[in-house]
Amino acid sequence: MIQNDNRQHEQLHASGTIDRIFEDKISGRTRALRPGLTEYMTYLRDGDELVVSSIDRLTRSLTDLRALVDGLTDKGVTATFLHEHLSFSKDNSDPRADLMLGILGSFAEFERAIIRERQAEGIALAKKAGKYTSRKRALTPEQVVDARKRIAAGELKALVARAFGITRPALYRVLEDSAER
Repeated sequence: MIQNDNRQHEQLHASGTIDRIFEDKISGRTRALRPGLTEYMTYLRDGDELVVSSIDRLTRSLTDLRALVDGLTDKGVTATFLHEHLSFSKDNSDPRADLMLGILGSFAEFERAIIRERQAEGIALAKKAGKYTSRKRALTPEQVVDARKRIAAGELKALVARAFGITRPALYRVLEDSAER
């Protein structure tokens, strides 16, 4: 599912002066593999403010949410969530805001779990009806062997992926999947 982030951008710009926007085109369910998150964690300094349109846009894991907010405030960064009207900083400790962060973070995590559950149920029903087939393999087993040989010979993975007409992440997945068998 592709999301339109125009609403979030409008909300951020309407909040005041936004110097820079960091975004990921991947789900906020985990901190892993999110270059935008990594970039802003290294970019922000003491006295900066991170403005987020909504808690669930930052992460859908309560553990990650708490760790991110604590990490930011420890650096002297203020974290502001527009939709929830919450703000967290090193100098401002509000037990009600902490409670709301926990509650709303739990709801975001719960929502993600429900989505996964419904998705699994839908796939199970589709399989039962014979309408679900797994994703077509990106490469045949012979192509995987060829790709491994080319990489072992020193060819760049990006070039190997391009030669087979797949993305580099797809090549990494194929290589990882074939190694597990």
